[in-house]
Amino acid sequence: MYLGLISLIAGMELTFASQTYLYNYTDEGNILPMLPDLILDNIPFYNVSLFYDLFSFIIVIVVIIYIVHKKEYKSIPFFLLMCGIIQIIRSVFIILTPLGNPPMFIGSNTLFNSFSKYDLGEYPSGHVGSAFLFFLMVKNKCYKRIILFCLIIIIISLLFAHAHYSIDILAGFLFAYAINSFGNEHLKMFKLESMYKFPVTDHKPPVH
Repeated sequence: MYLGLISLIAGMELTFASQTYLYNYTDEGNILPMLPDLILDNIPFYNVSLFYDLFSFIIVIVVIIYIVHKKEYKSIPFFLLMCGIIQIIRSVFIILTPLGNPPMFIGSNTLFNSFSKYDLGEYPSGHVGSAFLFFLMVKNKCYKRIILFCLIIIIISLLFAHAHYSIDILAGFLFAYAINSFGNEHLKMFKLESMYKFPVTDHKPPVH
């Protein structure tokens, strides 16, 4: 549990540090490159930034309800660890691929302000990556459908708000899938059920 919390806090702090670095970099007069995008260049702009933050928040609430409803408390450390890992990896790639915001993007809604101080850091999309990671980790079909619906709204609103390039959204899926696969393969020890499994012995009745 503690390692999961440490991972999550570290991921959030590193993401904030990466965005702060980009802010200071641009504040010194440097320019982050903007890219052409086949999808963004052919769809209108709508200021719907509220929706991608709102539905990201809703997904978190849905996951909490899922854990309580299905009594998946043993999965909490694993969930926290995976969320921390995706944030840590994203913080690195924000610096490695310092892209400017797409044209026409005017910033996130002040109600959420994208959960961060600066609207900087494009690749990969944290909204899509985190939402898809939750979709992969949740096992119940009903909750998966709810998360999938929210994820679709997030993607549509990100595109119409010109908040992410389409490659950022695609990368969010790929990063989340890779992290989830790595976790299931190499970090199973953080799923608490693995700590309470005992070998099953075959007790046969004595033969008289």
